[in-house]
Amino acid sequence: PRQSKDRRAMQQNKGYIIINGFLREEKFFSLYSALKQSADKAGLQLELKTNIELMCDIASGKTVANETLPPFAIFWDKDVRLAKTLEAAGMKLFNSANAIELCDDKSLTHIALMNRVPQPKTVLIPLTFPRVGYTDCTFLEKIAAYLGFPFVIKQCFGSFGAGVYLAGNMEEAKAALMKTAGGAAIAQQYIASSFARDIRAYVVGDKVAAAMLRHNESGDFRANVAQGGKADAYTLSEAQAALAVKTAQLLGCTFAGVDLLFGENGEMTVCEVNSNAHFAGISAATGVNIADKIIEAVAQRI
Repeated sequence: PRQSKDRRAMQQNKGYIIINGFLREEKFFSLYSALKQSADKAGLQLELKTNIELMCDIASGKTVANETLPPFAIFWDKDVRLAKTLEAAGMKLFNSANAIELCDDKSLTHIALMNRVPQPKTVLIPLTFPRVGYTDCTFLEKIAAYLGFPFVIKQCFGSFGAGVYLAGNMEEAKAALMKTAGGAAIAQQYIASSFARDIRAYVVGDKVAAAMLRHNESGDFRANVAQGGKADAYTLSEAQAALAVKTAQLLGCTFAGVDLLFGENGEMTVCEVNSNAHFAGISAATGVNIADKIIEAVAQRI
């Protein structure tokens, strides 16, 4: 009986790190390696698997390779359909398919947080289709009247500050809209007091593991490090930390990067949330091993 119990325990400690098979940049593999190293230290046996290797028959839930799935996985991808399929087949995912979906689509993030945390005014841009485009842009006049110039146009899907445009007048707004290529997009209030700076709070479980102040001195209004910004360790106030944790928990995230903007009177507002936030930069800025924190949270939950 003891040997059988030990075998079950070993089986429960086996899982996957599920990644996107088409991303080949070194920054992604460094992240996966950090998670694997932290898992090894914690006694979790995590195998790297791509979404290509885990192609599923969505009529039965079986993988094309007909493999036996482990009980859990760290799902470090945005292939939400695969995540939902694996959950339906009985796997527990960190983060869950629903959490990833809510964070990956910026409009769904704001809808889920509506009237629950402070957010900039954010307007859904009317849906069109890529083959049709925006045959009528007069709705931008109503958005401009509501938000005022300048305002921000964002593609609903995108990371590292890509697909985010600042429109200072109607011509710039139309030009930014055309760059969205008919994909889902939002228009958002520009928070001038947070120009080129924000806070990234990395929430793991029920607390903020680390936080950094991102600031961009290149003249770009985006604070993202990928857009030329720099990062320094930042100590959150109790209210700021509570806001970040509440935001991540409302979206169902076990771990997440929560981006906060500075309001005119020092109050914070939630800009966006990344369920698969890269952590090399914040670990370097703060000295906190985020991979260790993530693995610890996963181990507690399995």
